[in-house]
Amino acid sequence: MSPVDRTSLTRLPHLASTDRAELDRLLDDAVVGHFAFAVEERPVAMPTAIARDGDRILAHGSTGSGWMRVLARGVPASLAVTTFEGLVVARSAFESSMLYRSAVLFGSCETVKTPGDKERALDVLTEAFLPGRVAEIRRPTARELAATLVLSFPIVEWSLKISMGWPDDPEDDVAGPSWAGLVPMSTTVDAARASPDLSPGIPVPASVLGLIGRGSWP
Repeated sequence: MSPVDRTSLTRLPHLASTDRAELDRLLDDAVVGHFAFAVEERPVAMPTAIARDGDRILAHGSTGSGWMRVLARGVPASLAVTTFEGLVVARSAFESSMLYRSAVLFGSCETVKTPGDKERALDVLTEAFLPGRVAEIRRPTARELAATLVLSFPIVEWSLKISMGWPDDPEDDVAGPSWAGLVPMSTTVDAARASPDLSPGIPVPASVLGLIGRGSWP
């Protein structure tokens, strides 16, 4: 299959987008991606936390992770990322769908090797989930860095699909008695709960207060 074939949409191609800024926005909003690849001709798909860093996606895990070690070898892989943002309630089940943004990227992972580059990459991952947190916590130790595998996946070959439209019902259904519309949804952020072993007098940090103040994710 050629690169053009695997990044071209065959189903609802009018929802396709080639806007790199829209892709970046999705990758910045998403918290989980699914890497797909083959291990001894068997298909594997693994979910993991991701963060965009310029023209690459970062992921991390233990050096003991078998599937991450496979990706670190540079095997061909794809990365699927999706945000679910609501329901499209049409006048029939056939026309009903979801509000979503979805991308599939193709390429191979590289290992972030040097301690300095690895430490910076881990900072990017931390800040992607909790902005401001890096300044509030200690730096990783040499032992922690050695036990962590950081992968970099290039943003080069990709397809992006965005569904944000109204129901597209046929005229006969529009004239009928059924309701139609959109039901937007988001992930809410609740109040923080302190760890049971937290020392007395330690306040909720600014990074956590900032996340709570957003009220929702992303």
